[in-house]
Amino acid sequence: MLSCARSQICDVLIAGGGPAGASAALALRRQGATVIVADPGRRQEWKPGESLSAEARPLLEGLGVLDRVTAGPHTLCHGNESAWGRSALTHTDFLLDAHGPGWHLDSVLLEAGRDAGARQRHCQIRSLERRAGHWRISLGGETVLARYVIDATGASAAVARRIGAQVRRDDRLVALAARLPLGAAHRDVPRTSLVESVPLGWWYTAPLPGGTALVMVVTDADVVASYALHRPEVWWRKLTATTYVRARLHLHAMPPAVDLRIARASTARARPAAGPGWAAVGDAATASDPIAARGITTALATGISAADAVRADADGATRPLQRYAERIEAIHREYLHARTVCYGIEQRWDTPFWTRRWPEPGPHSRVAGA
Repeated sequence: MLSCARSQICDVLIAGGGPAGASAALALRRQGATVIVADPGRRQEWKPGESLSAEARPLLEGLGVLDRVTAGPHTLCHGNESAWGRSALTHTDFLLDAHGPGWHLDSVLLEAGRDAGARQRHCQIRSLERRAGHWRISLGGETVLARYVIDATGASAAVARRIGAQVRRDDRLVALAARLPLGAAHRDVPRTSLVESVPLGWWYTAPLPGGTALVMVVTDADVVASYALHRPEVWWRKLTATTYVRARLHLHAMPPAVDLRIARASTARARPAAGPGWAAVGDAATASDPIAARGITTALATGISAADAVRADADGATRPLQRYAERIEAIHREYLHARTVCYGIEQRWDTPFWTRRWPEPGPHSRVAGA
């Protein structure tokens, strides 16, 4: 790899300091690479599907951060409940999982990841160009020379698009969420996540540290517009019309102020997800519907995989970055199939949100396992 005699020269520059960028930085540092993480630090406090699956434990162990994650002020997640495809609740118990319980994470995981030991720059990439086997990157008033660039900018895939990749979005899904106080009832709230489908989409809630809960509705942008769901009083009215979410939260009167946050939650992927001297990770590579609950796990896995591909490329292996891009494409295709199966289970609601997700040939088709 490149020698780093000066601070503005590094082996790898990572754009973005979230879980994907942090895992890539950790993995590269453990391999001996020098890394600069360019992260402006402006990140929303929540992200749709920001619940970490227990399957991520081996990834965190491999990165050497499992103890730091489990020591944080997180709320253990012992399972999930869902009213999906039928009116009754079904329950999945994580205590029976070989990996043990998962976590509902606040910002602590991101903070632990950003402590990778890489040099940090609190700025965005202003420009980059490829020159004779390396990248010349402008970071505010500083120029960095790096042999590799990793795009961890999230679903915008800002760096990949600058390099020439295309981002394909498969839907216009959005999430509208708020953190609600549970009051004295927080001691009685189960340490499980809860999903409830409704005609306009689906609701999700999970307990958070400090006696609060994340509550969000996930639907399409045009449905938000037709119902005016962006208005807190409308959002609250639809929330109180639910069955299980309302009961879980012990809702009574609307809080004095609902700080409603809106975020894109669409399915998307970069094509390609890697090329000569660069790779995309996390949502920049493959972004999924939050119903998949795979966001952070995929971020960690792709960050590690991209780091391995970069190291292999630097060592002269044959086409490791191309193979990484092919794996991302295969993973995304597999996810799309699973998404179709998942939404095909719910046949109760003959509404635009659901009918546009039903598998072909139409609403009367049946999916195996439904």
